[in-house]
Amino acid sequence: MSVSFALSPEQQQLKSDVRAFARGVLAPLMEQVRAERDPQIRAGLMRPAVEAAVEAGMLRALIPAPFGGAATNGVDAALFIEEIAVESPDFFITMAGPLIALAPVYEVGTPEQIERFVSPFLASEGAPVAAMAFSEPDGSANFGAEAPADGVLTTAVPDGDEWVVNGRKAWSSLLPGWDGDGPDIMTIVCRTPGGVSLVVAEREQLAGRIEVEEYYDLPGLTGCMTARVRLHDVRVPKSHLIGEEGDGVRLTLNAFMASGASIGTFATAAARRAWEVAYEFATTQKRGGAVPIIEYQSVSDVLADTKGRIEAMRLLGWRSLDAVIAQDPAGGELALHSKVFGSESGLAVVNDLIKVVGVTAYDSNFPLVRHLNDALAYPIIEGSNTGVRRRQLQAMLAAEGFDPLAASGLS
Repeated sequence: MSVSFALSPEQQQLKSDVRAFARGVLAPLMEQVRAERDPQIRAGLMRPAVEAAVEAGMLRALIPAPFGGAATNGVDAALFIEEIAVESPDFFITMAGPLIALAPVYEVGTPEQIERFVSPFLASEGAPVAAMAFSEPDGSANFGAEAPADGVLTTAVPDGDEWVVNGRKAWSSLLPGWDGDGPDIMTIVCRTPGGVSLVVAEREQLAGRIEVEEYYDLPGLTGCMTARVRLHDVRVPKSHLIGEEGDGVRLTLNAFMASGASIGTFATAAARRAWEVAYEFATTQKRGGAVPIIEYQSVSDVLADTKGRIEAMRLLGWRSLDAVIAQDPAGGELALHSKVFGSESGLAVVNDLIKVVGVTAYDSNFPLVRHLNDALAYPIIEGSNTGVRRRQLQAMLAAEGFDPLAASGLS
């Protein structure tokens, strides 16, 4: 059997189509977003682009084919993410809430739950959004911990045929929805009498029961709507419990595998765009000398080293996303490597490229420092590398029978 890294004609077309959308729609949009000071208004500017993407079938492309969508493999997903994130990682994060929020539904949802919760995202119009209400204001690295630790503080108390949910959530994209009345679907990590569990609230159950305490003003990913919210007596049918009571920790960790893998591709996009900016600078700027600065070994060495790291990040992103989507047993480990190695390498690459440009890069009007602000987020979002992801890797490495060659398929 041969292995080829060449893109198929269909993948070449996908890349071209998504790149055209990113450059034609998202690039000019981001100029407006960066000029807006109010974080709520800023995030709202993304809605017409989401509507255009839904009409073009891009949201359906994120839904796995067995559930009515068009997603079939991780390499396609990585190509899609990179081309979007080169121009606007904010946009992809805004649109891609279903990737995480619906993952537990795909894994253990009943046929009725799948039909009910997935159908809004198979639409060909509108701007449906989903949120995974996981993080809490006091932190969630130890969300599954039991007393005397706090663990997750949001509760779902049974009352007849309903769960009554109360608590505070933070950071997840589009927790307030577009208008403060909640997203179309919110998957809530909460504590029930049976342990940490997942329940799904729909917009009609959230409206009037969700209070936005603060819209966060982020230094990077500025088009993302991130907020801190309080849920007041949100009443959810008992049939909206995903899986069994007490299964929430496992389902939540699994839900973040694909998104963790994708962070490596986000970081690749930031590093790729930063490299292009630095390369153009190095090949056109003499900075008072006789030749462009790329002629100096110190500059060309940085460009060569960072280019090599970008290529490694990209291939790991392809492999990890493909393994996760294919439910390859190696997917979990590869996703963690893509998250940790990709995010930290991307940040290091952008920082090194800033040194090539010098003080000019520190001007907010120069198109480089904004990629640093985006890259700063990647080691700490979707499960921080220090508090969550390396601990998951530690557990894998310490597990009895760990095979160090399994992830590469060489065992």
